[in-house]
Amino acid sequence: MTVTATSVDESDQLDPQTAPASRAARLVRLVPALAAALSGVLLYVSFPPRTLWWLALPAFAVFGWVLRGRSWKAGLGLGYLFGLGFLLPLLVWTGVEVGPGPWLALVVIEAVFVALVGAGVAAVSKLPGWPVWAAALWIAGEAARARAPFNGFPWGKIAFGQADGVFLPLAAVGGTPVLGFAVVLCGFGLYEVVRLAVERRRTLAVQRSAAAVALLSVAVPVVGAVAARPLVSDKAEDGTATVAVIQGNVPRAGLDFNAQRRAVLDYHARETERLAAEVKAGKVEQPDFVLWPENSSDIDPFANADARAVINTAAKAIGAPISVGGVVERDGRLLNEQILWDPEKGPVDTYDKRQIQPFGEYLPLRSLVGAINENWTSMVRQDFSRGSEPGVFTMDGAKVGLVTCYEAAFDWAVRSEVVDGAQMISVPSNNATFDRSEMTYQQLAMSRVRAVEHSRTVTVPVTSGVSAIIMPDGKITQRTGMFVADSLVQKVPLRSSETPATRLGILPEIALVLIAAGGLGWAIGAGMRAGRSADA
Repeated sequence: MTVTATSVDESDQLDPQTAPASRAARLVRLVPALAAALSGVLLYVSFPPRTLWWLALPAFAVFGWVLRGRSWKAGLGLGYLFGLGFLLPLLVWTGVEVGPGPWLALVVIEAVFVALVGAGVAAVSKLPGWPVWAAALWIAGEAARARAPFNGFPWGKIAFGQADGVFLPLAAVGGTPVLGFAVVLCGFGLYEVVRLAVERRRTLAVQRSAAAVALLSVAVPVVGAVAARPLVSDKAEDGTATVAVIQGNVPRAGLDFNAQRRAVLDYHARETERLAAEVKAGKVEQPDFVLWPENSSDIDPFANADARAVINTAAKAIGAPISVGGVVERDGRLLNEQILWDPEKGPVDTYDKRQIQPFGEYLPLRSLVGAINENWTSMVRQDFSRGSEPGVFTMDGAKVGLVTCYEAAFDWAVRSEVVDGAQMISVPSNNATFDRSEMTYQQLAMSRVRAVEHSRTVTVPVTSGVSAIIMPDGKITQRTGMFVADSLVQKVPLRSSETPATRLGILPEIALVLIAAGGLGWAIGAGMRAGRSADA
């Protein structure tokens, strides 16, 4: 008993001395996790509406520091934390009207892709030239996220945060994959340069080789962006067109904005007629055609004579064709449709939205979702159907490609219109559901990137704002406020030449995915060989 008591006493005396060291060790172990989450937040801050695009570089530099040399299991967890730090604030707008449940569920799922990328980056971080393999892995993760689940969700592509950045011209070279790859490569390369400057333990030859790769990882993206600038132009190739963008506003924000569907239609007709009066008074130039937003007529004008009359009156008043965003039912199918409305002939062409939004325009796993929350199923009572053909309207001789709202996030949906002959692009949208959140600015930035990617003027007519006119060089020349009725009229260039990004299509993304697979295969093979050597 005496010995036991003495042992306990001695342990008690040691605790005050060992406890601080133990606590410090635990805190040190938490640093990588904290750094991963905070670097994800830093990446979010680089996105619109802020113009801090350059913060993406230190965000990936810190992410590289966190992952380098770690096991794939550690990379998985750290990558998930990075994904949460980035996506939780970026996608908060998805829960503005429906509550935190869908927002958190979306982030939890999307962050899995970032976690897998983190595991891959940790694996390739031991290879020579690891920033190249790691950056390619990030793009491979974006490629997967753009396709699954439920046909993908590309929101948060690194390219979409670079509308104000020096790397933007690279969008014309290889689209969003090449632009995103350059940014991520530069960030990882920045960390590698700093690491090699601090670390001096290697042999001189190895260090020189690694330093050269690190410096090239930073320099090549910057030099490439400068070299790509001649691809960016706002000069007209096929003449010009005077376009009018109408923002009619809505009675109220939120999910029930369309409870007064007739009011939304009337607002857009009224703003068009107001513009017509200004044209007649000589205050504004006569537009060649007019663009209304998505959901500007949620009353089916093919089935409702009153709606048809309202649109006819507006078209005759302005004396120009109008692209009307309607919700129509045809052959038992509910369609999100753009309708080309001629002032004399009425509706003459249509485009049905192809990339419809899961949980917004159709409800996957309806029975499961209903079991969780019946209110969510009531929000999407009937699923929309997908269109199957590109939409290019010929409006007063100009070929206008239609990319409806959510479709602007998908590379293929925008490129298909340009390949089909579009001389300019219109992105009719409805952001009233998301109130004054950052969503509208994030989507506007996408349209700016698309303008440079395909060297086309892009117009963004939105029900409640922000509507805008974007030149082929990505610059916004006019924009509206939010939740105001307004119109924008401007002469814009029409272009028909194709950028390398347009011609190459998906090929740059495939090449980067193959590079990522090669690096990952190399890392796995090296690990297996090392394991066999250790066993021997």
